[in-house]
Amino acid sequence: MSLPPLNAVRVFEAVGRRGSVKQAAEELFVTPGAVSRQLALLEEHLGTPLFTRSHRALSLTASGKSYLARVSDVLLELSQATEEIRSTKGRDPLRIWCPMTFGMRWLVPRLPVFRAAQPDRDVVFTTSLGPVDFDAQATGVAIRIGRGDWPGCVCHRLVPIELTPVCSPALLTKLGPLRAAADLTCTTLLQSAARPNYWRLWLDAAGAPDIDPERGITFESVSLAYQMALDGAGVAMGQRALVAADLKAGRLVEPFAQRVDSGDAFYLLYPNRLAQDAFVLRFRDWLLAETLVSAH
Repeated sequence: MSLPPLNAVRVFEAVGRRGSVKQAAEELFVTPGAVSRQLALLEEHLGTPLFTRSHRALSLTASGKSYLARVSDVLLELSQATEEIRSTKGRDPLRIWCPMTFGMRWLVPRLPVFRAAQPDRDVVFTTSLGPVDFDAQATGVAIRIGRGDWPGCVCHRLVPIELTPVCSPALLTKLGPLRAAADLTCTTLLQSAARPNYWRLWLDAAGAPDIDPERGITFESVSLAYQMALDGAGVAMGQRALVAADLKAGRLVEPFAQRVDSGDAFYLLYPNRLAQDAFVLRFRDWLLAETLVSAH
């Protein structure tokens, strides 16, 4: 591939289009002398004159006219390609790492509202409890359970994890009312392997430390525990923010008045390098506003 000196080509195009070294120099923010040197460099490289020069006039030769027509098209195409790339800068998709149950029961039902407000930006949704690799994505945020102490990240508390046993109304019809925590011995406890201490926390607070919190059925995902509860197969340890819609609709009920603050919460986190990213901040503001609405 034989390429001419590209800066000289750019200068030649400006001179040929304007018909003036002085005007081209003003457009390119250089001196007329610098323009003349670039033209001479290009003519030397091509081995043919591109302009005829007189004391007061500058005109393209036949070779110059032909070369200008081709060069102008190439520079226009290059300019357009450059603008396309520049226009997409900062518009990488937002990757959201999120626990499956929080995504299914809290975030995904609300996400269309955010997408409607940001139609030009894509969202890539990943359900995972594993470590988050923020370096693998230009723009990424995560929702995690914890206490807000992730190093190297900006953290925002979203919703607290308030523990409350839940079951279907059909189960209570079958068993009769559960009046005290001790009555749980007559049914199956449903729980998540990811949060094995939540039943113990609630049972201790409810004054039933003798009930084995590990008996019953343990699922990898709390979503399955909730589904089993909806099917009337037992009592699940509910994270109240995630079962609020089912409670409101009457698909699930709280057989006990006792609710226990686990000390954990769902947090939005993202790396410090994105602390001023406009798209991340818009997502953060929208998400925090949604948590306020859901709290009422």
